[in-house]
Amino acid sequence: MDTMLERAEDYAPPPRFQRLALITGADVIRKLAKTRVIIFGLGGVGSWCAEALARSGVGNMAIVDSDIVCVTNINRQAQAFDETIGQFKTRALKNRLAGINPECEIIEYSNVFSCETADKFNIENYDFVIDAIDSLVPKLDLIELCGNLQKKLFSSMGMAQKLDPALLRTADIWETEGCPLARLVRSGLRKRGFTGHFTTVYSTERLPLHTEIDVGCGGGECLCPLRDTGAKEWCASKKVINGSSVTVTAAAGMILASLVVRSFTLN
Repeated sequence: MDTMLERAEDYAPPPRFQRLALITGADVIRKLAKTRVIIFGLGGVGSWCAEALARSGVGNMAIVDSDIVCVTNINRQAQAFDETIGQFKTRALKNRLAGINPECEIIEYSNVFSCETADKFNIENYDFVIDAIDSLVPKLDLIELCGNLQKKLFSSMGMAQKLDPALLRTADIWETEGCPLARLVRSGLRKRGFTGHFTTVYSTERLPLHTEIDVGCGGGECLCPLRDTGAKEWCASKKVINGSSVTVTAAAGMILASLVVRSFTLN
C-alpha cells in the first residue's frame, strides 16, 4: 500500500512547511521531502543554502566540509557562534539543522572533496549537487564529475569583496561575466574539454581590500583552534585573506536553495 508520502492526493504538508505550501502547493512539499541534496562547502554560502533547504522541507541532505568553526567565521556562517568555535563545521551545522527540521536525514562528511576522495560521497545517489567550494581545482573536479554523472548542479562563483546582494545574478556558466572566479572556472573547464551546462550564482561587484586591517590569520598564522581535530588550516596557506559579508554570501546561498525549490515549481 502506498504511504501518505507517496500518494499526492492524500498528502498534507507538516505545519512547519504550510506557509511555503501556500505558494508552491502541497505536492511540491511532498516532493521536497523525498529529495536528496548534497552540499559541498559550508562557508558563508553553503551553510545558508543548507539552512534554507532544511526550512523548505528537503528530506535528505549530505553536508561536506573539512574545516572547523573559527571566530572569523562568525560574521557570515550559519553554524558559527562562540559556543561552536573549534567544532567541525559539519557537526555544528547538523546540530543547527536538526532543530529546524528534525525529519530531515542529514549525513555529514568532514572531508575535503577531490578526485581522490570523490567516491566517499556517493554523488550518484543525490538529486541535486550544490557547489559552494572556494578552491579552484576541487571546484573543477566536482563540476566535471557532475557532468560525467549527468547530475543537476547549482554552483556559486566568487562571493568575496562584495557588499550589495542586489547585484547577484544567475546564469549558465558560459554566460557569466565580470566575475574573476567564473572566468577561471570557464578557462579550467575548457582546458579539460568540458562542454556541459550548469547554473551559477555570481556577481560583478569587486570592492578593494582595506589592507591596513591586520586580520591575524593567513601568511602562516591561523586563529582557528585546531587542537586534535585534524582539520586543515586553509587560511594559513592563503597569500591574501579576502573580505566577505553575510549580506552577500547568505543571499547567494538562498538563491542556490531557491533553484532547488523552483526546480519543482517550474515543472
